Amino acid sequence: MRVDFYQLSRDPAPVAIALLARKTIEAGERLLVVADDLDMLESISKTLWEASPEAFLANGIAGDEHDARQPILLSGEVDPANSAKFLLLADGEWRDPGDTFTRTMLLFDAATIEAARQTWKALGERNEIERKFWKQDGGRWVEGP
Repeated sequence: MRVDFYQLSRDPAPVAIALLARKTIEAGERLLVVADDLDMLESISKTLWEASPEAFLANGIAGDEHDARQPILLSGEVDPANSAKFLLLADGEWRDPGDTFTRTMLLFDAATIEAARQTWKALGERNEIERKFWKQDGGRWVEGP
């Protein structure tokens, strides 16, 4: 499994998530976005719908009869009711994805950087994990040390 660490320095999480979600959908994948805070999930949902008027990112918050149909499902749990193979941890908190996902993305900021460092180190001890680190450079993500 691949784990990508995304350090937020310029854009707020919902804006960064919209960029990553667009790339995920363009790759033909479904996405599960996880955060404990319902207000954060609602903000992400609104940003996804409004990110680009000509190409909005359809999404829904988990808990209704349409979960399985959502290309982007927002949830408080690591439960891919939409059959997603990509997981985005939006709040800087690591949750073990198990064997369900092929790619996991962890967004973190200054407030959660220490936890991200600990997660990076712990995952480095697992042979089945490929880690990558990304940082914001202007309006794009660049791989960095």
